[in-house]
Amino acid sequence: MFKKKLFLFGFLSAAVLIIALAGVAVSAHITRENLKQSMVAQSLLAEHQQLSSISYRLFKQLTDELIFGRNANQALVRRKQELIDQSLRIIRELEIEQRQALGEQLTQGSVEDTDELEALLQAIITEFRAIIAENDQTPLSQRARFQQLLEVTIDNQFREAINAAVTRQSRMVSATNARIDTLNTALVWFTILLGVLVGPFIVFGCFWLFNQLYQPLSEITTGTRLIASGDYKTRLPENLDSEFDSLVQSLNQLATRLAEHEQQQEQQNQQLQFEVEQRTRELTEANHQLTMLDARRKQFIADVSHELRTPLTVIRGEAQVTLRQQTGDEAVYRETLNIILEQAVGLSRLVDDLLLLARAEMSELRLHLAPVNLAELVQNQCRHWQRLMPKRQFDLEIAPQLNECLAMADEQRLQQAVAILMDNATKYSPLEGRVTLSLSRSDTQTGEYYQIQVVDEGEGISPADLQHIFERFVRFKPRAEGMGLGLAIAKAIVQAHHGDIRAQSSASGSVFSLMIPVTANGVSLENKS
Repeated sequence: MFKKKLFLFGFLSAAVLIIALAGVAVSAHITRENLKQSMVAQSLLAEHQQLSSISYRLFKQLTDELIFGRNANQALVRRKQELIDQSLRIIRELEIEQRQALGEQLTQGSVEDTDELEALLQAIITEFRAIIAENDQTPLSQRARFQQLLEVTIDNQFREAINAAVTRQSRMVSATNARIDTLNTALVWFTILLGVLVGPFIVFGCFWLFNQLYQPLSEITTGTRLIASGDYKTRLPENLDSEFDSLVQSLNQLATRLAEHEQQQEQQNQQLQFEVEQRTRELTEANHQLTMLDARRKQFIADVSHELRTPLTVIRGEAQVTLRQQTGDEAVYRETLNIILEQAVGLSRLVDDLLLLARAEMSELRLHLAPVNLAELVQNQCRHWQRLMPKRQFDLEIAPQLNECLAMADEQRLQQAVAILMDNATKYSPLEGRVTLSLSRSDTQTGEYYQIQVVDEGEGISPADLQHIFERFVRFKPRAEGMGLGLAIAKAIVQAHHGDIRAQSSASGSVFSLMIPVTANGVSLENKS
């Protein structure tokens, strides 16, 4: 659109300029023609004057020839006649040129008068020749023919013809000069009128063109400044001239992309801030956990030292007491050795438990996997605890379809884990409370499992203790028996089988679930014996 406006302004300006140049060219041509005709008229006037002067000199020389003889001044006479002929030829050429330029109406009589003037000059010269040829000795003042020639032909006819030609060319010069003055006046007024008409048009056109160019540039400049200052919501108007469409669209796209980048950056900053806060919380929690672990490590060392010192103290004490006796029978020695053996077995069991946990943490716990009948395993465990605690009631629940189920497991370790759960259930529940041992199938999002559950009717575990139930040296009661390693060992054994162990508790009792995968290395042993 702006290009069309430029073309329109350029076309109108070119049209005005062409009109002005055409007027100037026409005026220059007319002025040149008028000047040319003025020069022709002036040349004719000068030639007529020169013709008059030469003619009168010729008449004088011819008169001298009458007075002094036929041969006097012959060369001068011939020279004057040649000049007269040349002047007449020039006059005739100029008059013909003048008639062709101005027309016959304006130059009426000029060529004809020149012919008559030439004829009159020939007649006068012929008359002079005739008078000279008479060879009359009568004084010139008494010769009627000579007087007639001088007074009538030369003074009247020739003078009038010359004067008429000079007057006519003087009028032509005046008329041509008047036309030139008129044309100059017209040119001046034409220039003034053209300036009056074209001047406002040029001023208005320049102002209009400048405004048409400045307005979109101003809007684009304002928009780009706002975008550069960070106001990416600003959009440049798309109703400008078509030449600015691509620029406006590019700037709007740039603003949109910058807004998107700013939004993404804001989101990334928020995400980064959230992640930093999350990492900070995690680090704080990890630091808290490390602090707790360090405290537990110290407590663990203290507990281990305490647990090791007690049997060692007993062993040392029994040995010292026995050695101090001067005499002793076999029964005393045997009793002492039994006490020492009992304490050594306890120490060995404690060391084995600690070694198992250490290997589990280093993923070095070795299992001897083989197909294990889980139904038979839980039945054996139930019978074992019924024999140990005949006064306590134990219930066994096995799903009918799992009577012959097999799982790839280390039977000894799995029995140890189930025994730990049964031991805790009997230890932390009243004697009249029921302990239920069950085997079922559980399908979860992570896979299919055989589930061994131990349910008691104890006082339950507090939520605070439940979070740390599978950690080392955790006891439900401060004066409870044992080291607090049982559930940690059970968890290590189950995780080594790629299973899971869970605990739930309420005021009516606790439920411990031991999960063993149905498949081992992608192979299922179901319905196989």
